[in-house]
Amino acid sequence: SDKEKRITAYHEAGHAVCAHVLPNVSPVHQVTIVPRGRAGGFTMQLPVEDKFYATKNEMKENIVVLLGGRVAEELTLDDVSTGASNDLERVSATARNMVTKYGMSEKLGPMTFGDSDDEVFLGNSFASKKNYSEEVAYEIDKEIGRIVDESYKQTKQILQDNMDRLQYVAKALLVYETLDAEQFVKAFNKELPLEVLDTKTIEDPLDTITKKEYYKRVEEAIDKNLSDFEKQVLARFIKGESYVTIAEKLETPVKSIDNAIQRIRKKVQELS
Repeated sequence: SDKEKRITAYHEAGHAVCAHVLPNVSPVHQVTIVPRGRAGGFTMQLPVEDKFYATKNEMKENIVVLLGGRVAEELTLDDVSTGASNDLERVSATARNMVTKYGMSEKLGPMTFGDSDDEVFLGNSFASKKNYSEEVAYEIDKEIGRIVDESYKQTKQILQDNMDRLQYVAKALLVYETLDAEQFVKAFNKELPLEVLDTKTIEDPLDTITKKEYYKRVEEAIDKNLSDFEKQVLARFIKGESYVTIAEKLETPVKSIDNAIQRIRKKVQELS
């Protein structure tokens, strides 16, 4: 419906604007409000160079980007939707990993707490495997809450400071439905035309294809040109999983993931 498209447009614009403003996250490669699977739309970021580690600042900024969709809804629509549920799960998981897995809490210090997430799938619970006290558990929850709260405030400040750009990107998405990297930057700078394109054509051998249909064909072509393995890698990469995490989930060397991402990036550039 038009209402859901508007919600999705502001939600994705929130992610994209935050990603563009922050210095330590991957740049925006594509933003779309075209539904895929259960997602009403998505914002794709691709790294400009190979990365195998994440820093504390990068993880904090990734949380800000993840919160961008929810906060954009709050600021522009005076309401929130269920569309941010996966974002919030990833926010919580990232903040918890920072505190319990990577020792990034100044208050708790460079220590790890608890056992591997994998043990949950073996029928074990965190309650039976905790290697810390209830007092420490309380402090862990406080630190996680602090990280998320600080990130939320930063997200809100970024979007309030760039409200005109947020509005423009959302309007561009409602017109174009899909923005590539160049179009997004133009929309962010308020340079992308916002005329309705349904009756306009682009350069094409037949000169009869609309811009909307063009992007639809590009997406279909990308799907057809990816192997099943590459599709699995791309799906997890879009969700924000690191090379290491993807490699673990797909039970393959990190180098294979890196090579797959390089092939995907090349195919996307060729087809778009």
